[in-house]
Amino acid sequence: MTKVHLLLLLMVIVCALSVVTSQNKARKLFAELQKEKDRAQQMEVEWGQLQLEQSTWAMPARVEKIAVDKLQMQLPKGRQIQFIRAEELNAALTQP
Repeated sequence: MTKVHLLLLLMVIVCALSVVTSQNKARKLFAELQKEKDRAQQMEVEWGQLQLEQSTWAMPARVEKIAVDKLQMQLPKGRQIQFIRAEELNAALTQP
């Protein structure tokens, strides 16, 4: 073989090795991408579950039941309610 043939053979071998290396890297990256997509899907499911749980915990009937049963709270009677106008509140807050 001549030097040109040896050089061409060497270039073909280097190119073939680089193709194999690139394909292997692409395969690994694709597998990693799939894992991350699965993880994102799991996180979306968990987010939905957390939103449902939050809405359950914050239901007005549940909050009221806890306020009455555990905290001994009760609704104020009509004479216990006072209305304050926004102007009065602003004036009271701005006075030194």
